[in-house]
Amino acid sequence: MGKDHKDKTRVEKEVIRELAELLNETGLSEIEIEQHGLKLRVARNLPAAVAAPAASAAAPAAAQLPAATSEIPNNPNAVTSPMVGTIYLASDPKEPKFIEVGQTVKEGDTLLIIEAMKTMNQIPSPKSGTVIAVLVENEQPVEYGEPLVVVE
Repeated sequence: MGKDHKDKTRVEKEVIRELAELLNETGLSEIEIEQHGLKLRVARNLPAAVAAPAASAAAPAAAQLPAATSEIPNNPNAVTSPMVGTIYLASDPKEPKFIEVGQTVKEGDTLLIIEAMKTMNQIPSPKSGTVIAVLVENEQPVEYGEPLVVVE
């Protein structure tokens, strides 16, 4: 039992290190896996000092939004992120963005892509309407439930 336990502990430490590295690479705040009856959760707490620069970096983007910007994230028409991941506003950096403010979209049209665990997930418009605001930047990390776009 002694040698097997040491080998298993070594593997667990390697997996934890890989998960921690993945957190840093993707900007995620936590990740959880379960394999062969072993469940691992790796999370990081960002101190307020680290989170504050990211919030102030988003401030210039907010200046481009309509005057009622403070009300937009709480807007009932806001499309929220169904997952944690990285935003892509176009399918390729050389391609035009999926949507622009003022553009008319139909239900099911792709608004943006969220990359999660190296999988590209198209986020469809839940309804037809006009894009009032795009609340995220290209390659920005997002959390579950974070407002992304407002379609009215």
